Amino acid sequence: MPNFTDSDHFFMRRALDLALRGGQATRPNPLVGCVVTHQGRCLGEGWHERFGGPHAEVNALAAVPAADRQWLPQSRIYVTLEPCAHHGKTPPCADLLIREGVGEVVICNRDPNPLVAGQGIGRLRAADIQVETGLLETEGRWLNRRFFTMQEKQRPYLVLKWAETADGFLAGPYFQPVQISGEQARLLTHKWRTEEAAILVGTRTALHDNPRLNAREWPGPQPVRAVIDKNLSLPPTHHLFDQSQPTLVYTYRQRAPCENVEYITLTEPGHGPGQVVDLLPQMLADLHRRGLQSVLVEGGPTVLNSLLAHDLWDEMRVFRSRARQLGAGIAAPKPGLSGLQGLENAGDDELLTWLNS
Repeated sequence: MPNFTDSDHFFMRRALDLALRGGQATRPNPLVGCVVTHQGRCLGEGWHERFGGPHAEVNALAAVPAADRQWLPQSRIYVTLEPCAHHGKTPPCADLLIREGVGEVVICNRDPNPLVAGQGIGRLRAADIQVETGLLETEGRWLNRRFFTMQEKQRPYLVLKWAETADGFLAGPYFQPVQISGEQARLLTHKWRTEEAAILVGTRTALHDNPRLNAREWPGPQPVRAVIDKNLSLPPTHHLFDQSQPTLVYTYRQRAPCENVEYITLTEPGHGPGQVVDLLPQMLADLHRRGLQSVLVEGGPTVLNSLLAHDLWDEMRVFRSRARQLGAGIAAPKPGLSGLQGLENAGDDELLTWLNS
């Protein structure tokens, strides 16, 4: 591991902060920031602003004033992800850095994409550009956790979310809908919906709650709606079929698509317990094929418990009411303490978060 200085840390943190500005506009591409420096002075900076647009290195180098371009051969460039080495929507950034004659490149994370996967670093070193890697690597992986999961696990990043009463129930008897969490929890949920590419519910949740699964109360992109409906039992009048946003229906039956609603027919397993488990890998593979980097799973208990039982999750976010109790009903999953990261207030509720390390 190179002996990085305080100045190195400062500029890479700046690059990470810049990367965040890309928000959801870069999906399914990763968030990337870049800072061009010379002897501790910033010459230019940039980030990947939108999918299909110039990459962070292009924007950072374009921001270097003409009077400062003479310093590029002695420059030190900080970039949060390995420069690409292939022609995609844009030309290779590694070639740009070589063409501009930069002096050194410091990289936060290597790119696991097989189209890059060390080739960008190799191309830079072959051009006698000094390359150092691993600076703030943990922070960089967290920033792009959805991207890394898609590349390394070949599935979307899975965020499980639910609200439970103080005595551990998701709903009343026979799945009767019950208002459990408060206003702040509701706003946070709408914010989270803008941050993930898709949102998933099971048949019972869709049937009994009739959710819209959109982000009505937070600005940002609407998620793709996904629902498990193995036997096509959901009424066509439910909100999921209102055609206001794309909806994917995972089923064992066949039905022609209609506007903004697509039916994906999966291979039906044999009858018996655990058949939803056979469905989930097929569904996750389809979401991966569509480039949907992350999924917010909002229920119900069968889907949540199946994902937990097969270790198919990355984060859990649970709103727990301090006061509301039911005494009977549909029990919430019981994840235990392993991986518990924090407990904080969310208005009148508690918000508990877990990470699957």
